[in-house]
Amino acid sequence: MSPREESLGFLLADVSRLMRRSFERRLTGSPLTLSQARALVHIARNEGCRQVELADQLEVKPITLARLIDQLEQAGLVERRPDPEDRRAYRLYLREQAGQELRNIHEVAAATHAEALFDLSEAEAAALAAALRKMRQNLSSR
Repeated sequence: MSPREESLGFLLADVSRLMRRSFERRLTGSPLTLSQARALVHIARNEGCRQVELADQLEVKPITLARLIDQLEQAGLVERRPDPEDRRAYRLYLREQAGQELRNIHEVAAATHAEALFDLSEAEAAALAAALRKMRQNLSSR
């Protein structure tokens, strides 16, 4: 397939899929699944977020997220607290035990990034990251 026939969308989807596969392979031995790891990282980035907001960020149904949070709660990694502004909602917070799991996730992510960026110069990697951030901004602002 020529570069002109390879669409940007398919290329991004392929890279994303391959990075997830690489991450999952390295995550072997961890008590977390990829979905649980993603949820934990998002909670760490947005501590105190509502479950419905997290479901939207992860692009999963609220019931699917509720099961994930149940599992993370049972593992002692997160806790739900009632939302003071909406008695039907919960906000999500990390527990102290989440720190080690987050460090493991970051190590796995760093190894995955190193594999994906292998043989790219620092300038090429920086240009790629900058272009992707700009694309995200372009699509988010519309």
